[in-house]
Amino acid sequence: MMKDDTPAAATNAGPAAGRVDPRNRLNDLTGREWVYFLQSVQCTAYPVRGRESYGHNLRRAHPSPKPPQLMADLIRFFTRADGWVLDPFAGVGGTLLGCALAGRHGVGVDLSPDYLAIYRQVCAQEGLAEQVTACADARTLAALPAVAGRIFDLVLTDPPYGDMLARPQDGEKKKRTGSAAPTPFSTRPEDLGNLPYAAFLDALATILAGAVAYLKPAGYLVVFAKDFQPTATHHNMLHADLAARLPAAIPGLRFRGYKIWVDQTVRLYPFGYPFQFVANQLHQYILVFQRP
Repeated sequence: MMKDDTPAAATNAGPAAGRVDPRNRLNDLTGREWVYFLQSVQCTAYPVRGRESYGHNLRRAHPSPKPPQLMADLIRFFTRADGWVLDPFAGVGGTLLGCALAGRHGVGVDLSPDYLAIYRQVCAQEGLAEQVTACADARTLAALPAVAGRIFDLVLTDPPYGDMLARPQDGEKKKRTGSAAPTPFSTRPEDLGNLPYAAFLDALATILAGAVAYLKPAGYLVVFAKDFQPTATHHNMLHADLAARLPAAIPGLRFRGYKIWVDQTVRLYPFGYPFQFVANQLHQYILVFQRP
């Protein structure tokens, strides 16, 4: 959670640092909190045990659970109190748990009934308000009562990154699990986590275009992206491809920039040693787009 005790000198926020500007229609943050959020790199080490882990003992069944505290910070910046947030790839509910922490309302859609069941278990375990969920393909948003007819203040999502996890594993995952077996989100062919890169980009653009249709004017679309390792034929910088692809596929959508989230709980692994450079990717991009 963002605090209001950041030294004013460190933020250069001026005399309005400790109050909410009456012209602010985006969020409920003071000037100091607003400027603090604008850091382009956010390094975290959220607990994975105890009460402050917010059910990580259950959420870890998902290949890539997002910390609810991180999602809550994003939600607080891009919405006001009692705002509505849509996540078309809800997984085990990082966005929805963030809504509960931030005092917002969330609607989450996911293909997997198992992941949504875990989310509900986390809510019960942690005593957090359960948000609206729908077990469905995100391509069918228009047919879902929880979505159709509603206007959202924010679309916030962490989509599957193509077939990254459906490939044989190496490095840290292999070391931790003792197996090189793939760890896909599901075995369903319509799951974006089972699509090759080009098909994944097309499908994701279609789904996010459908989600943006329910976003208020000037509302924000915020998308997590983790780059693939480069190949001889493509840079595989997913964040760059999405920054170009989504505005081209969604009329009027504007790319506003990004934050880089560094997860300091991830261990380093000697990829490529001792023969060649292969980076440990400890970071993900948080891409920010705005509807006109």
